[in-house]
Amino acid sequence: MRVLVTGAAGHIGGFVLDDLLAHGHQVVATDLVPVDDPRVESVHTGDLQDPELVCKAMDGAEAVVHLGAIPHPNMDDASALFATNCLTAHRVLDQAGRNGVRRVVAASSLSAVGLAWSPVPQSPRYVPLDEEHPILVQDPYGLSKIVLEETARATHRRYGTDIVCMRFPFTGTGERLALQLDAVRSDPAAHRMDLWGWLDTRDAAEAIRCALETEPRGCHVVNVAASDTSSPLPTAALMAEHHPGVPAFAELAGHSSLFDTSACAGLLGFVPRHGWRSGTSRSVRR
Repeated sequence: MRVLVTGAAGHIGGFVLDDLLAHGHQVVATDLVPVDDPRVESVHTGDLQDPELVCKAMDGAEAVVHLGAIPHPNMDDASALFATNCLTAHRVLDQAGRNGVRRVVAASSLSAVGLAWSPVPQSPRYVPLDEEHPILVQDPYGLSKIVLEETARATHRRYGTDIVCMRFPFTGTGERLALQLDAVRSDPAAHRMDLWGWLDTRDAAEAIRCALETEPRGCHVVNVAASDTSSPLPTAALMAEHHPGVPAFAELAGHSSLFDTSACAGLLGFVPRHGWRSGTSRSVRR
């Protein structure tokens, strides 16, 4: 199919391009910076806040992968971050609906729950954390992802567009993942708020393609994370040390993830394939 990928120059975007093209899809790319890839059908360089750019990029698209957003809250102007992410999400999803695009996959974040970037330390209400967990969000980035998910639901109600919003944790592979694993190993407490979640970026790209190709109907929000943590310490020990007293509704065996991904597996038939525990962090380098 002909797929528009926003944020194509970003970390996940590059892997999405590789995966889609390797599986025979045509790709139209857009980003704030040029996408220098001769394999793509066309490139639209500019800001997704520009309605004309979004309209041109969307022309002829059969599906959309929306990755274009400010990916963290580390900005001096929190309101500008929030406004940018919300406006671009609405521009892309609403234009997709207007154009009759039937399938959209949008990158949400596990930050939508409100733990990872919270300015006030919090603990989850229970683990493993599923998509029904109460929203605790305080930061502008996580709040913008909640708006993205609500925009997706509104788009589906208005236009009938089928949409999957994927709540990703930290994503990385190669050197990027190796650095993250080293940081978690050195100071697990510094990562207590993201519950030591992670996902290999190759798996993120495959999950996105699965959402395009399996064509689930409706609007869905799903957790997409590796089946283990990014910490060498046992999961039960991590919780006892950093989130004592939090109820566990499943056995926290070994290094099991603190995110429930059964909805993703059931909806898309997707299970992550890449891990890091076969050796040191060097084993994940490309």
